[in-house]
Amino acid sequence: MLDFNTAAVTYCALLGVFFLALWLCFDRRDHRRFEQERRKAAFHCVRCDRLYVGSTGQDLCACPNCGHENARLRF
Repeated sequence: MLDFNTAAVTYCALLGVFFLALWLCFDRRDHRRFEQERRKAAFHCVRCDRLYVGSTGQDLCACPNCGHENARLRF
């Protein structure tokens, strides 16, 4: 049978490992979500003066408002 000090240390260690695993899981999930948002390209329509986003890898994208093809913005 375990004495009180050993049981308390074991409980705290297991609780710490549980919260560390939980933190790592949520951190990886949030990182994936952020990367998907960050990888979008911004476009500015020269015809209707509207800003919109498109998928990454496209250099031209049609405006959802007027349909004019615009080049992506580069910062």
